[in-house]
Amino acid sequence: MVKERKSTGIKSWPADDRPREKLLKKGAGALRNSELLAILLRTGTNGTSAIDLARKILKKFSTFRNMAHTDARDWKEFKGLGNAKIAHIQAALEIGKRFREDESSAGKQKISSAKDIEDILMSQMRDLKTESFKVVYLDSNNRIIDIADAATGTVNHVMPIVREIIHSALQKFAASIICAHNHPSGNITPSTQDKKFTKELSDAGKLMEIKLVDHIIIGDGNYYSFADEGEI
Repeated sequence: MVKERKSTGIKSWPADDRPREKLLKKGAGALRNSELLAILLRTGTNGTSAIDLARKILKKFSTFRNMAHTDARDWKEFKGLGNAKIAHIQAALEIGKRFREDESSAGKQKISSAKDIEDILMSQMRDLKTESFKVVYLDSNNRIIDIADAATGTVNHVMPIVREIIHSALQKFAASIICAHNHPSGNITPSTQDKKFTKELSDAGKLMEIKLVDHIIIGDGNYYSFADEGEI
């Protein structure tokens, strides 16, 4: 077990114990969460080292997931922590969220079930405070061409436009699409509007020979699949 250090400047530590030097020598996987965060912070505040400030931040938010969904009010208790440092942290967290989607798209991952989409989108959408709508565009072999945002709404309402979704599918030469949106409440039961939209998009897709494979509603760790429920 690594012994906790007192709040002293990181520059006074042995070189092998400093987060940045440790990362360069041993790789990012060798660092604890507090050390990774300290590298983003670069410097501490008000006599507190970057590593001790990182520990305080992690103590408040517990996980990087919780940290990713914050606003300026959540950071007020950290005196001297300016907008630049907060921006660095939030940018790094957003890069992490997008990495999984980019990795899937770049590798043209083949989609064979609603669970495959859930694996890609759950981490990005489960904690959003407003409804967001994404479209997964697939080729004739059910491999991902692209994943794109279609609409963003209020806490309980989103109005993706059927015509724009179909138009984008045609532009991308997609053979089929899968839609996904989140319910911030965590309740994955489809609303009357969700069902109406699904039917309208499915009907429009049939006219243009673009199949709606599924419409997935994402909650907090669970999901609802129109296809799995036999509603498409």
